Amino acid sequence: MPISPNQGSTGGGTTVTITGTNLGGATAVHFGSKLATITANTDISVTVTSPSGTGVVDVTVTTPGGTSNPLQFFYVGAPFKSALSASSGPLGGGNTVTISGTGLSTATGVSFGANTVTPTIVSDSSLSVTVPQGAAAGPVGVTVTTAGGSSNGLTYTYVDVPTVTGFSPTSGPASGGTAVTITGTSLGTTQSVTFGGIAAPFTVINSTTVAAITPPTADGQPGPADVTVTNAAGSATAATQFSYLAAPGI
Repeated sequence: MPISPNQGSTGGGTTVTITGTNLGGATAVHFGSKLATITANTDISVTVTSPSGTGVVDVTVTTPGGTSNPLQFFYVGAPFKSALSASSGPLGGGNTVTISGTGLSTATGVSFGANTVTPTIVSDSSLSVTVPQGAAAGPVGVTVTTAGGSSNGLTYTYVDVPTVTGFSPTSGPASGGTAVTITGTSLGTTQSVTFGGIAAPFTVINSTTVAAITPPTADGQPGPADVTVTNAAGSATAATQFSYLAAPGI
């Protein structure tokens, strides 16, 4: 007499089908000491809604002919998510994120906002998922659904590829140290700013403005340098270059 599924939420509410013979006219289905709600019944099956419970319980079916042999049902607690390996990514999705926590081994779906995808189970404490495409740039809630229920509480931010529309001033000494204001779009999640491929210290002002300090040139010599801004979705380079200037000599 099989039972499917054989596990469900500790809060109850799982639809469970028990199959066998001579099950017609079932009067009671017990999960341990608790009665389940019978929703459908034929001679070969009984469908019920599980009551709340914990641990492993025996499931029996009672008909006018007697009580069946027991089957085991496993109660599973709701999952707990502790962290995302990446909290942001491109609006187009496609990147892989690892979710860590507990009670994840029965996960059937992970939702990023309104979009749900099927995860790859690594262990009870870890799963990986390919992030679906987002509807718009911005934060969305992340929900994991398992046999024990659903858990949310983590946030993932969809990011557009940045653009750089300009910067000021456009030149400074080859020794670095020039304060440069960079303007563009989708700059609020900037991860790096480089001048000629050399990382510059920076501060995000808002989604359209980043302030950076030019680093010294690699060889200490003057010349042009690309200004590039990078976030989780990609990189953008200004159409014009920053000019490193030679120091005066007398």
